[in-house]
Parts: sequence; C-alpha cells; structure tokens
Amino acid sequence: MIKFLRRIINNFKEYFLVVFLSIISISLFSTNEKPAIKKIRTFAFGNYAFFNKILNYPLSFLKNDFSLKELEEENAKLMLEINKLRKQGLENDNLRSMLNFKDTSKFQLLSADVVSKLVNKTQGNFIINRGSYDGVLIGMPVINNKGLIGIVVDTSKNFSVVRTLYNNNLNIAVTIERLNVDGVLSWNGNELIIKNVPSTYEVKIGDSIITSDFSTIFPPHIPVGIISKRESVPIGLLHNLSVKPFVDINSVDNLFVIKIVPSKQINNLEMNLLKK
Repeated sequence: MIKFLRRIINNFKEYFLVVFLSIISISLFSTNEKPAIKKIRTFAFGNYAFFNKILNYPLSFLKNDFSLKELEEENAKLMLEINKLRKQGLENDNLRSMLNFKDTSKFQLLSADVVSKLVNKTQGNFIINRGSYDGVLIGMPVINNKGLIGIVVDTSKNFSVVRTLYNNNLNIAVTIERLNVDGVLSWNGNELIIKNVPSTYEVKIGDSIITSDFSTIFPPHIPVGIISKRESVPIGLLHNLSVKPFVDINSVDNLFVIKIVPSKQINNLEMNLLKK
C-alpha cells in the first residue's frame, strides 16, 4: 500500500503541486482589495461565472420552477412589509409615524441565482448571474425571503459579486428591535458579533436584530437574525452579543437584489466599501 501511494505521488507530484499553488493563489487573489486587483478579479469572476453557468444550465433548466420563484419574490416583499409594520407597532402605538415612513414594499426586487461561492474563513462572497445590464449597482442590498444576505461590491455586464454577512469587511448598522438599541454587526471569522453593548440594557437571547434607521446603505428594518449568546467583556459594563442570521448563508442558491440607487458619495465614506 505504501509503495502504491509513493508511486502515485511520484507520478503525479507536478499536478499536486500545481493544484496546491493554484489554491493558494486563488485564496490570496480573492482577499486582495487593491483597485487594480479588484478589476482583474471582477473580470476573472465574470468569465468563470459565465462558463460555470453554461455548464450548469441543462441541470438548472430541468430544476427550474418559475412559480416557485414568483412565490419566493412575493414572500420577500411580504417579509419587508411585515417587519416594517412590526417595528412601527413597537415604536409608536398610535401609528403616527406611518404617514411619513417610506414603504419598503415598493422597492423593486430583482431575482438572481448564485452561480459560484467564493468562501474562506473570513471572506464570504457570492457571484450572481445579474450585472450592470440588469441595472445592478455597487452598494445594492441583497436579501431572500428570510432576511439580509449581503451587499453588491463588484459588477460586470452580466454578473456581480456579493459580499455576504460572513465577510469581515462588511460592517452593518443594526438595531435590537425590542429595545431599539443600535450597534454594529460584523463577522469575526467564527460568528456574527455586536460588540460593546452596555450591560444596562436587558438584552435577551432570542431578541431580533434588524437593519438600523441610521444605516446609509441598507433600508431600515430588514431582518438580520436573533441574539444567540451574550458575553460580558472583562470590565463588566459591556456585552458582546452573538447573532445567528435568519438566512442560512451557506445554503443560499436564489436571492433578490433590492434595486435602490446608492449614493456614491456615501459609499466612499461608508465602512462597508472602504478598501482594506
């Protein structure tokens, strides 16, 4: 057995080396945020996604259920509307704020399929089969019928790169819905965390987390997840909160891009889109 393995290694060691070096190159390539590298990456991702789409088309055509996609889109719209109404009820029993509140159900949703997932411990990205020809712009939020998935960070003509919640370059202004307490949600490589929440707030396991009114990129009140764990920091006056997202990010195949036009000036300032 050992001789057989040794013979296999000797005969194919060049191939093993090429595969190993390719994996390392792709990993470094996908995490580099320099503008020149991002242009090359967008071009490469677009071409990869194009050929991947062609190869998967026969299977996807057989599995495609248009009525199911319509139901998923309707559920996503209802999710936005229901969460908006629940938030209004918590904030204001007499509903006076409803007159001036922007109706999130009026946002146009563009359906898309995930054609590739580029995931490591800290950098979770999807490639979707919608791009600038479909009106997709950098900074547009991405959801499904359960909640927030991420944000568009790169586009080509027919494809876009989505930075998911499982990416340490994505920081989201969120609110603990029941308490109306704001914080910043980020990925630490293992879990989603809201850091340094004052312990004076009676945060409970299971409290819902939504996007904040103060977010300049995401519409307010999009469901994000629930608090799954609460830990005190050493000084004892603050809590770090672990959040379990409503969306199972790793199993997402279909999603929606919310077609809101982001402000380029804000995007350049917002921490979500800074070069790191």
